[in-house]
Amino acid sequence: MATQLWRTDALMRKLTVGRIRTRLDHAELLRVRRGVYADKPCSDDDELRALMLRLPDGAMLARQSAARRYGFGVLRDDLIHIQLPAEVPKPRLPGVVVHRTVLPARPVLVGGLPCVPAARCAVDLARAVRRLDALPVLDAALRSGLVTQDDLLAEVAAHNALRGVRQARQLIPLADGRAECRQESQLRLILIDGGLPPPEPQLWVADRHGIPLCRLDLGYREHRIGIEYDGLSHLDRDRIRHDRERVNWLDAAGWRMRYFTDRDLYRRPQHIKATIRAALS
Repeated sequence: MATQLWRTDALMRKLTVGRIRTRLDHAELLRVRRGVYADKPCSDDDELRALMLRLPDGAMLARQSAARRYGFGVLRDDLIHIQLPAEVPKPRLPGVVVHRTVLPARPVLVGGLPCVPAARCAVDLARAVRRLDALPVLDAALRSGLVTQDDLLAEVAAHNALRGVRQARQLIPLADGRAECRQESQLRLILIDGGLPPPEPQLWVADRHGIPLCRLDLGYREHRIGIEYDGLSHLDRDRIRHDRERVNWLDAAGWRMRYFTDRDLYRRPQHIKATIRAALS
């Protein structure tokens, strides 16, 4: 059975203060948040449901919190992000970030919890986070299948004159749902911002019979240049064996491969641009 949650006022209509204390002492009742109680240990979703009971009407999960529930939460954030209408007083709750907005939105129930619509969530994040993190959000939103590029363009039009809208407006046409991880999106953006042609995400390389055998993170098909991001998963011994066999096959097929790591991505993006520019020229 689902966990039952009560606010203090609702619980006191059923039980006396003494009975509430007795049940708390015997762990038959658990305090989830100040003013909210449960009949059993809570899951993460129950914790969120308990939080919603403490918030004013119109509250919705937003930004990173909503993105996680939609399946495009590529940015790490342990805080809970809530959106409220601008006229509603801003509550102060531990671990909760409240965003007030002048743009009306109809909540979407995701797992029983009210969230801002998926397109609003993606555009809000694309306005608010740094550019290098904004494109991964938009890519992941498209990959989720919940929004299209037209949805994002229509949504960003409603954000005109709001902070960060220029960044979101610039990045939406660059978004591509084929990207499979945050670092691939960031690597692509570094190249585009460096004035280089946009590389193709998840590029398949076929053998001489036309059978696709290898898929590259990014690449330039006409130039036979492949680009890969090597994360921690590439340190596994079996993965290394597979990667070496793959590199040898690509080399024999006439592909020139370039590999980058987190050090390149976050500490020396100029090295990435110079390496690919030299390869293309």
